[in-house]
Amino acid sequence: MFAEDIGIDLGTASVLVFKRGKGIVLHEPSVVAIDKNTDNIIAVGMEARQMLGRTPGHIIATRPLREGVIADYDTTEKMLAYFIKKVVGKRLFFKPRVIVCIPTGATDVEERAVRQATLSSGARQAYIIEEPLAAALGAGINISEATGNMVVDIGGGTSDVAVLSLGGIVCNTSLRVGGDKFDDAIIRYIRREYNLMIGDRTAEDIKIQVGTAYVTDNNKDKYMEVRGRDLLTGLPKTIKFTAQESYEALQEPIESVVEAVKKVLEITPPELAADIVNNGIVMTGGGALLNGLDILISKETELPTHIADEAISCVAIGTGKALNEINILQQTKYRGAKRVL
Repeated sequence: MFAEDIGIDLGTASVLVFKRGKGIVLHEPSVVAIDKNTDNIIAVGMEARQMLGRTPGHIIATRPLREGVIADYDTTEKMLAYFIKKVVGKRLFFKPRVIVCIPTGATDVEERAVRQATLSSGARQAYIIEEPLAAALGAGINISEATGNMVVDIGGGTSDVAVLSLGGIVCNTSLRVGGDKFDDAIIRYIRREYNLMIGDRTAEDIKIQVGTAYVTDNNKDKYMEVRGRDLLTGLPKTIKFTAQESYEALQEPIESVVEAVKKVLEITPPELAADIVNNGIVMTGGGALLNGLDILISKETELPTHIADEAISCVAIGTGKALNEINILQQTKYRGAKRVL
């Protein structure tokens, strides 16, 4: 029996694996813990994430993907091999066909690195699909029709904005801005305003619990207690951090995403722009779940905006659907697309 075909959403923050016939079978953080002395992998995924910022000197907990592309090739290859083996088991003869997502802004070199890492990790064949196409498929959009659809996919490392029609990307842009940049903005704000140093995991918790892109009377006073190290005394300290402050902290990265949406709309052909007025903007990815971001984009563009069901899983589900339609894969690197430079 042949190994099952699988689709992988190889994200900066997390890896999702879709197995044909079974749906999403794996969702783990893109983190690897390595022993510096022996170069052996100690933990991968959730177990390794628990070690971030808490390791002794000889252990490094690292994220091998940065801004949507491979930053550490060898570690990425080991991580992929671990996840593929976990999903398909040890099969010496029948390797799976694998389809992997890349941001639309990835260069040819970055694309080849992903393909090569996938093949070296135990894939029989490796296909590449661009994230907005996979996200649209996962959100249930019929991209093969001659109708314009706009997708805003906000991941951990990148944000992809694209207008799709007839199974291809008509115009698009890709930003190296995503959930990680949101976290960094919160860390910088708290350091500047409170002289308090916090870690990446704490910043992510703040973003999820009180982070907002649009302040209302209902959420402006929402707060959480944040613990970190006081930079003046060096001692542990606790502060109250409000949703209003998170809004101020997140202004810069959120503005970048909104501007990218507007720029893509500016270069969209008129007929497709008319379709988008009817169909609205579909948001996918974990970053789309930031409180109020859909409301802000809707107000700024004056277009209906909604978050796809299972926004985090959309890209992975889309890779699974693409496995059934190989003709879509032939069009994935659609070089004729208008890009915002």
